[in-house]
Amino acid sequence: MTKPSLPELLHAAVTAVGGTERPGQAAMATAVAEAVDDQSHLLVQAGTGTGKSLGYLVPALAHGERVVVATATLALQRQLVERDLPRTVDALHPLLRRRPQFAMLKGRSNYLCLHRLHEGVPQDEEEGLFDQFEAAAPSSKLGQDLLRMRDWADETETGDRDDLTPGVSDRAWAQISVSSRECLGASKCAYGAECFAEQARERAKLADVVVTNHALLAIDAIEGAPVLPQHEVLIVDEAHELVSRVTGVATGELTPGQVNRAVRRAAKLVNEKAADALQTASEGFERVMELALPGRLEEVPEDLGYALMALRDAARTVISAIGSTRDKSVQDEDAVRKQALASVESIHAVAERITQGSEYDVVWYERHDRFGASVRVAPLSVSGLLREKLFTERSVVLTSATLKLGGDFNGVGASLGLAPEGTAGEDVPQWKGLDVGSPFDYPKQGILYVARHLATPGREGSRTDMLDELSELVEAAGGRTLGLFSSMRAAKAAAEELRGRLDKPILLQGEETLGELIKNFAADPETCLFGTLSLWQGVDVPGPSCQLVVMDRIPFPRPDDPLMSARQKAVEEAGGNGFMAVAATHAALLMAQGAGRLVRATGDKGVVAVLDPRLANARYGSYLRASLPGFWYTTDRNQARRSLAAIDAAAKADGR
Repeated sequence: MTKPSLPELLHAAVTAVGGTERPGQAAMATAVAEAVDDQSHLLVQAGTGTGKSLGYLVPALAHGERVVVATATLALQRQLVERDLPRTVDALHPLLRRRPQFAMLKGRSNYLCLHRLHEGVPQDEEEGLFDQFEAAAPSSKLGQDLLRMRDWADETETGDRDDLTPGVSDRAWAQISVSSRECLGASKCAYGAECFAEQARERAKLADVVVTNHALLAIDAIEGAPVLPQHEVLIVDEAHELVSRVTGVATGELTPGQVNRAVRRAAKLVNEKAADALQTASEGFERVMELALPGRLEEVPEDLGYALMALRDAARTVISAIGSTRDKSVQDEDAVRKQALASVESIHAVAERITQGSEYDVVWYERHDRFGASVRVAPLSVSGLLREKLFTERSVVLTSATLKLGGDFNGVGASLGLAPEGTAGEDVPQWKGLDVGSPFDYPKQGILYVARHLATPGREGSRTDMLDELSELVEAAGGRTLGLFSSMRAAKAAAEELRGRLDKPILLQGEETLGELIKNFAADPETCLFGTLSLWQGVDVPGPSCQLVVMDRIPFPRPDDPLMSARQKAVEEAGGNGFMAVAATHAALLMAQGAGRLVRATGDKGVVAVLDPRLANARYGSYLRASLPGFWYTTDRNQARRSLAAIDAAAKADGR
């Protein structure tokens, strides 16, 4: 029997998921197949509605080698494992004459820990161990969640937190989960044979396709201890998120509360001298942090340096001493020791990293209203790390609806550690960029309106003219508005103002869960939803409920953001344009994601309104506009209102 062709396989898969074949999807599948066969790398921009998951799954399954697919969001992981992969495998099985297996794999703390469920949480207080189910009052929210999780533990097959509906708070989940550092290990644990995390790993070892998240991919790359099974092909979906997720994993943090917890956990397990030294170091660190002012530390201040060295040395002594003293009152000693060791090792690692002082790290103080001060350390850039760890020994495909910024892929490529496309060299990963377009007719379906007449937004202060403009646009649209704001304060101010002016429901992020807000927004066309960062890329509402997307200003990073400003400065010192490489790229990516909320289906029509004149007037405005979908462009406010009113009237005429 002849080997089936890629178009045949794609046709079978698209039919199985009830989709429509699109030229962009076919072009993407061909490019992915070529990259995998050549063991080269591909950056592919595939607009909303292209069907990109099948565009990479079909050629990857046809190739026959093991594939890891890493995504940024839970929604896409679920879509792949619950919908796209089962149907695609069923459709391709008769043609390939084999049935590829697939599995989901996440970090250990995403799975229910049976040891912790049955034995309780090692306590920081005097009692040693406690039964969390008895300690939490059954009438409290925490108590009810714990009881529900205990029932769920008897029926779940995966132990995966995301399969528990409705979900529970982080505090509740922490009672029945462990980090990889706290885990006893399957061989030492009484529940090792039934462990959900171990079962997930075993399934992944046998699977042809392993679906995971960016964070686990980053841990696998950075920590050197392989978490993912060996694989020949890596596909990174939602790849515009990868750099920030890897940065998050590579960021260390120390807070007085975290250090105090470590002191309490270690106290019963080490000799008095070691425990006292850690306690003294903890108190010294807490005193320094009381005076900490937010901002970057170009050099580590002397008092912080001394406090961190004392912490580092005391933590090292405790790590060596743990286990040499046994307190007979400590029950389930292995679990208690493992949790204490994890806490102290984490403190030692961060204190050591900051005191060593690498030129490739950025250190800063942060203050949080609820949690107080913290000192943080993050890599100045993750590009070198990604080039070294990601693009060797496997073919990598990175895809997203937004990878091409300002007209090419080199900006995103540089952030991933890739030289400009076409650069030759022995140690230079070879890659190519491909934009397969979108099935949508952007110039006919959408308008990009820039309110050129408004005053340039300043750092502080109310923008009365912007609120007037916003109010008129929402009125013309008949509601149907997704408001994307650069800060929570701006979103709140706009919601309060418009609730007073308009007779339309205005939902505000934070007043309900995100899922609930989006559901209510989609259900009623007159409703508006205002919010900040997670709404810029987390909303998928096709149809008449979202016909106006408003951005209050260009979302540049805050000038006092320690990491972004350090990255900008580093580019400038190397002779580059720091503003364009860091701030403008960051803003372009967010704006492209935000504008992408408007057209989600072939029948969608509407306006993206940017209430920041710099998009029309500033020199970098053309770069930002070139990063957005190709909507029809205007700065005429009357045109924008007339168009919105016409779209609203058409939707009402259709009874929507």
